[in-house]
Amino acid sequence: MTRPCTRHRFIPLCVTILLLAAAGGAGAADRLETYFADLQTFQADFEQSVVDSNGEQVQHSKGKVWIQKPGRFRWDYRTPYRQLIVADGKRLWTWDEDLEQATVKPVDDALSSTPAMLLSGLRPLAEVVQWSELERNDGRRWYSLSPRQSDSAVEQVRLAFAANQLSVIEVSDSFGNQTRIVFSAVQRNRKLDPGLFRLELPAGTDIIGDTP
Repeated sequence: MTRPCTRHRFIPLCVTILLLAAAGGAGAADRLETYFADLQTFQADFEQSVVDSNGEQVQHSKGKVWIQKPGRFRWDYRTPYRQLIVADGKRLWTWDEDLEQATVKPVDDALSSTPAMLLSGLRPLAEVVQWSELERNDGRRWYSLSPRQSDSAVEQVRLAFAANQLSVIEVSDSFGNQTRIVFSAVQRNRKLDPGLFRLELPAGTDIIGDTP
């Protein structure tokens, strides 16, 4: 199995907030919009796998995620390699422990062409995606979401809810990869430590990109 690349990990963070917008039940877009508006924070453990266009698993990783509106999130990959992806509302940081390297870019530039623009709350959900309910006999409620923008890196998102909690995300991207994220120990709307969304880099870290 190859070392996981940032592109594979960037896809899930680009869609997480969007996926949290969908709730169970036979509601229309207005109901999804209401659910999204009510969601302020999200935290969970996660297990992520990526299968490439040839059907080979190229990544399997575990970690924790914290998300806080507007525009703040932290993906902490802990195995098999340590990597952090942190957004503080203005900048998006990616830090690789083994490479002793960090990249930084404006969060709006990084996410503007993806469904994660909903992090800013500037676009109504119905303007960004089309959605439908899926039939799967696994005890969960499944939904399919497709970005309206043709240039999105995400082609389709499938999400599952169990007991009114987001439990699985499946993402098909424009490279032919299939990403699956399984959440556990989910908590919503709990107060989060603001320090989670500040990245303190070790001395000597090579920084790529513009910083204030």
